[in-house]
Amino acid sequence: MQARSFSLAIALLCSLLIQAQNQSIRLNQIGFYPQGPKIAVIAQVNRQNAFSILDAVNGDTVYRGTLGSPRNNPLSGKSTQIADFSGLQKSGKYQLALADGTRSYPFEIKPLVHRAVAIGALRGFYFQRMSTALPASFAGSWARATGHPDTKVLVHASAASSQRPVDFVISSPGGWYDAGDYNKYIVNSGITTATLLSLYEDFPQYCRNFNTNIPESKNQVPDLLDEVLWNLRWMLTMQDPNDGGVYHKLTNPSFDPMDIMPDQATKPRYVVQKTTAAALNLAAVAAQAARVLHPFQQQLPGLADSCLLVARKAWAWAVQNPKMLYEQNELNKSFDPDIVTGAYGDRNVEDERIWAATELYLSTQEAQYLTPIQFNNDLSVPSWNQVATLAAYSLLRLKKQTTGAAIPLRERAIAQLLKLADQLVADLDSRPYHTVMGKTARDFVWGSSAVAANQAIVLLQAYRLNKKGEYLQGALHNLDYLLGRNATGFSFVTGFGSKYPLHIHHRLSEADGVVEPIPGLLSGGPNPGKQDKCPGYPSDAPDECFVDDACSYASNEIAINWNAPLVYLAVAVEALAQQKALKKKK
Repeated sequence: MQARSFSLAIALLCSLLIQAQNQSIRLNQIGFYPQGPKIAVIAQVNRQNAFSILDAVNGDTVYRGTLGSPRNNPLSGKSTQIADFSGLQKSGKYQLALADGTRSYPFEIKPLVHRAVAIGALRGFYFQRMSTALPASFAGSWARATGHPDTKVLVHASAASSQRPVDFVISSPGGWYDAGDYNKYIVNSGITTATLLSLYEDFPQYCRNFNTNIPESKNQVPDLLDEVLWNLRWMLTMQDPNDGGVYHKLTNPSFDPMDIMPDQATKPRYVVQKTTAAALNLAAVAAQAARVLHPFQQQLPGLADSCLLVARKAWAWAVQNPKMLYEQNELNKSFDPDIVTGAYGDRNVEDERIWAATELYLSTQEAQYLTPIQFNNDLSVPSWNQVATLAAYSLLRLKKQTTGAAIPLRERAIAQLLKLADQLVADLDSRPYHTVMGKTARDFVWGSSAVAANQAIVLLQAYRLNKKGEYLQGALHNLDYLLGRNATGFSFVTGFGSKYPLHIHHRLSEADGVVEPIPGLLSGGPNPGKQDKCPGYPSDAPDECFVDDACSYASNEIAINWNAPLVYLAVAVEALAQQKALKKKK
């Protein structure tokens, strides 16, 4: 018996050792395109520099290579080595092996290798839908009952008016749960919805045939737009029709417990304060939606016209109320009940003004919207409170609509976007994980995974301008980062890869009784701020500061504005890969 116990202990120890060794090889756990770059990172320096690629089925060696020279990681003080096997272009399922026997997680090389990730990421929004049941026929193990109908929402004292006094009841159903909580925020919905609309504008042909198995999949509207409509229609209800102002958010006064499903969460819900940021976000999204939905007049009668009307009214309100900012702590000093959910406060709304004006100009061609459009400052990677670059994207893609006095604006936007793209890819060949992401510690903030995805979108937009290969490769490297080639060894997309977060900060995944988290959701990623004070962070290094624990809302929450750029990135590279394949057939 003692010998058997000893053998079991040795077997367990060997298993753990192999697992630890396995995790020293960091790569895209999904795979690579046959003609694309293929890079893995060894997270510790090896004495023997040889590596090989093995057929995962029969173990045959199909490729041999030599690890690159050690690269220092200034964020952690550790060193890495690069295994470049881009020369292997044959489709198949493989593993990377080091000379000491360490093997990577399995991966594939094949055309359209990221299609499942693209579908899963967009379906992630279906799982975030509010005010509807999710049947097993579409949601599988994650089926659930209807929650948060939001047909009887109260006007908070901060939002009251003569036409809609305190506790006035409005109906505001639909939309997506914003993140790990059960609330809805216009400001965060803005960049999210715009990113998905932009994906359709950039790759319409691919998106028309992009089926994701949602209830609307058999109608005559592309699935991407059907999903957008679920949130867009909610956003439209957040405008007060009496004055055009837009409520900042629809929320409980405080967050629900982590262990409660939507149908059991029945606290009173409120629309809270009208703000300039909310009005400009709705103006921008509705104006963009008006032109995207215009070809679907038969399927969606009157919706495009309604969107443009809403956009104009929201803009007019913002002009009359240019600095109505959301300051939650100040609000709570004057109004009851106190609101302590996500603030999405923004001290500077000039970027929102540029964005909204741009979308309105492009959808109306009216010169009145040109004056606020200025690109006097350098562009930055977009985030929910930095959206001027979204305006630049729209000017780039809609050249025919950019005429007269708008032409210099477009030219300035192009110059600034290319400058930003060049900064992102500079020195890429010397970085420890050979990714655009992680050039400096500033990349690792709350929602750092979305930083990586949005950096990739910057590069894809630049690639669309001049077809410079390093831009496209930089975007692919950041997708590799999200799917496992990073300092944590995690694929940050739930359900995809060999090692992904199982305990995301997400009420739906925590309360549903299903072991696996809802798939297709992008975890926030490393965040040295550690605002949650959650125990268990393995390191203080900015690129390693991640813990797979539901208590870690600072590193392991999900959010719609993080998933949207993941969808864009995965769909865009698939569309570009397909275009390249089609060209080869001609």
